[in-house]
Amino acid sequence: MTGRGDARLTAALTAASPDLLAYLQRRVGVDDAPDLLGETMVVAWRRASDLPGDPERARMWLFGIARKTLLNHARGERRRWALADRIRSHTTDAAAPAADEGAEVRDALDRLDADLAELVRLVHWERLSLVQAAELLGIPDSTARTRYARAKDQLRAALGVRTA
Repeated sequence: MTGRGDARLTAALTAASPDLLAYLQRRVGVDDAPDLLGETMVVAWRRASDLPGDPERARMWLFGIARKTLLNHARGERRRWALADRIRSHTTDAAAPAADEGAEVRDALDRLDADLAELVRLVHWERLSLVQAAELLGIPDSTARTRYARAKDQLRAALGVRTA
């Protein structure tokens, strides 16, 4: 589409955009509607050669494109929700403890030096071995063992745990 056709599409979009936006807002809300209007316009420009000559037919053609954009959006939303449900079904309760569960330990960890705390988290939360944690942190195994022992001692002291 060139020249006169571009002007016709621009005129059709300019005239219909407020109504298209309202149509989309009523269906998806004010947050998503502008994005969907943009997608509608992109499709209209790609298919500009199909623009009907009659202004009312052109308006209805644009509403048809907006409707298909809505259907695609709804399909994508359903897929995202289905994926989220599948992910939730595969997670265990251990991955999401109660908000206050282990608060004392988390507080004690937060008071440790950052390197020590990260080592403890990798070993206990991520279930890595000391060797794996050392590799991830880029430190020698012996350094990881020494730091881990120091971290355990500091955590015991912070939590008031006596050793036998």
